[in-house]
Amino acid sequence: MNNRTHNAAPLEAGPSGIALPTTPFSRIADRIVTWFGEFASALWLVLVVVIVIQVIARYVFGKGSIMMEELQWHLYAIGFMLGISFTEVKERNVRIDVVAERFSQRTRQWIELFGLAGLLTFSSVIIWYAAPFFWSSYQLNEVSAAPGGLPYRWVIKSFLVTAFVLLALAAISRLTRVWVALFGRDTH
Repeated sequence: MNNRTHNAAPLEAGPSGIALPTTPFSRIADRIVTWFGEFASALWLVLVVVIVIQVIARYVFGKGSIMMEELQWHLYAIGFMLGISFTEVKERNVRIDVVAERFSQRTRQWIELFGLAGLLTFSSVIIWYAAPFFWSSYQLNEVSAAPGGLPYRWVIKSFLVTAFVLLALAAISRLTRVWVALFGRDTH
């Protein structure tokens, strides 16, 4: 048995079919992203409750609320944005498996490496532009332009930064796993 096979961490194939080992960093990062993903999952229940209350208020009592409308949009946006990194960690994102399943594991790992580098670059660009966007809103204490709308518009804008920081964390986590699979460095 050669050193590379002996020292490499055991490979686990996830839903994507790409066999990757875990690393100490990936285990911690994945736990953090999963926590935020579970939080986002709980938001869907809150969103349903807000929608039901809004529908009852509007159609039974004839009392609509701009604040409740905006709260629905904000909860949906937060749940969606936090869910992006969760889908990456759980490998539930869209892939072109019809083509990829014909490639060897090594080829798939190389494709994954380049795809993750692209994802990390994309996330970094979004963070670069979203951080000042959020900060400006925070400094201005921006509120909804609608009468009776939600205050603290900066809170929803902060999730742009949070979501893409989590996505970058998920990408780095998976990148460490791909790196170990390709280059055989034992990180346990």
